[in-house]
Amino acid sequence: MTNEMSMTAPAPRTIAGRFYATLRLFDRIPHDLIALVARLSIAAVFWQSGQTKVDGWNVTDNAVYLFETEYRLPFVDPWIAAHLAAFAEHFFPLLLVIGLASRLSALALLGMTVVIEIFVYPGAWPTHGTWAVCFLVIIAGGPGRFSLDHTILRSRVRGS
Repeated sequence: MTNEMSMTAPAPRTIAGRFYATLRLFDRIPHDLIALVARLSIAAVFWQSGQTKVDGWNVTDNAVYLFETEYRLPFVDPWIAAHLAAFAEHFFPLLLVIGLASRLSALALLGMTVVIEIFVYPGAWPTHGTWAVCFLVIIAGGPGRFSLDHTILRSRVRGS
């Protein structure tokens, strides 16, 4: 709850009071739940994209073709870009799901999102902005208690 609300909240029996009481309930949503939803949902987006680039363990010719003709990233060979993207879209989402190196994984995928926004689909900023919010929740607040990062940190603190 913000300090403004606590100072100016009307009596609970009024309509305004009930409204502010409802808003205070939102303050009780734990970051752990928000971070888990952010991690799982954004991981699914990138995992599914990665799946379109591979057939088994191999990057498809179609994926390379898209990097040559549609994506056309500057400074990166399309074959290398297709392989790097396929790797990143599988590796970092997997880490996000299990909650290992979560902040670094979110940062890597945020960087990838920035590249996509600037060089590939600049008109898709509403979608990319939504992705960025998920990443920023994880980067700024951490992955939450339902993660290996939390478990590892807790065990290291206990062992100190």
